[in-house]
Amino acid sequence: MRKGKKAIKVILIILAIVIILLLAIYINHKIHLRRELQLLTPIGQIVEVDGHNMSVYIEGDGEETLVFMSGGGTCSPILDFKSLYSLLSDDYKIVVVEKFGYGFSDVVDKSRDIDSILEDTRTALKAAGLNGPYVLCPHSMSGLEALYWAQKYPDEVSAIIGLDMAVPQYYDSMNINIPFLRTASWAAGIGVTRLIPRLSESDAIQHGLLSDEEKEIYRAVFYNRTATVTMINETQAVKENAGKVAAAGIPQIPMLLFISDGSGGTGFDKETWRRIPIEYISQAENGKYIELDCPHYVQDYEYEKISEEIIEFLSSS
Repeated sequence: MRKGKKAIKVILIILAIVIILLLAIYINHKIHLRRELQLLTPIGQIVEVDGHNMSVYIEGDGEETLVFMSGGGTCSPILDFKSLYSLLSDDYKIVVVEKFGYGFSDVVDKSRDIDSILEDTRTALKAAGLNGPYVLCPHSMSGLEALYWAQKYPDEVSAIIGLDMAVPQYYDSMNINIPFLRTASWAAGIGVTRLIPRLSESDAIQHGLLSDEEKEIYRAVFYNRTATVTMINETQAVKENAGKVAAAGIPQIPMLLFISDGSGGTGFDKETWRRIPIEYISQAENGKYIELDCPHYVQDYEYEKISEEIIEFLSSS
C-alpha cells in the first residue's frame, strides 16, 4: 500500500514539474511574441478575400507578370522567394501571393480543396489590381495549384516555371503524417519550437540574399506561422487535390521545371524525386527541365542560375 502511494506521489510530482515547465515555456513564448510584433508589419499590401486578410507583394514594372507560389509549410513566402525575384524584378513584374495561414495573411480554418485555394489566389490578385495572363512560378506543393490553374483557366496562364514543384504522381506513394503535424502545431503554439536550436534558420536565411533585418522578420514570422491550422487542412486535402489535377491531364503550355536532388525534406531518394517530374514533363509539347545539384528549396540555393534560365526561357517562348 505504501509503495502504491509513493508511486502516485512521484507521478504527481513529475506531472507538476511538467506543467510548470510548459507554463514557463508558454510565458516565455508570449513575451517574445509581444516583442516581435514590431517585426510583423506586412511587407506588401493586404487585400480582402472571403472576409479575411490576404497578403500580396508586388515588385517591378515589367510587361510580363511572374506569380510566385509557395510550397506547403513555407512560413514566409515573400522572404523565401526574395533571393530569386530580386534578380528578376528589373525585367518583370513580380508578385508573391501568401495563402491563408502563411506569412502576413490570416490564419483561417477553412476547406483547402484545390478549387478553394485557386479561387482565393485569383481573388487576391484581382483585389490587388492585377490581371493575367500570368507566368506561374510554383514551389513544391503549389505546383498542383499552378497545373490546375492552367487546366481550368488556360487564358490566364501563359507559362509555368516549376521551382522543384510537385506533380500529382508524387502523392501516389507519399506518406503524410497528420498527427505529427498536429503535434508540431501544438508545440509551436506554446513555444516549444523556440527551444530547438536553429529551427528557425530557414534555407533562405542560411543561403539566400536576405539582409539582417529581413532575417529577423523571417524568424518572427516563423514563430507566428508554423504548422498553422490552414497548413494542416491543406496537407490533409493534398492527395485528393492531386487526384483531381491528375484526372484533368497535362496542360499544353510552355513549362520549365527546375528539379532538385530531392534532399531537404522531400522524403524521396534522388532517383525517384527526379524521375517523376521528368516523366511528367516529357508528355508536354513545350516542356523543358533542368536538374540542379541542390536541396528542395532551389530558389534559396541556385537563384542566380535559375534567374538566368528563366529570362532565357521566357524570351524564347
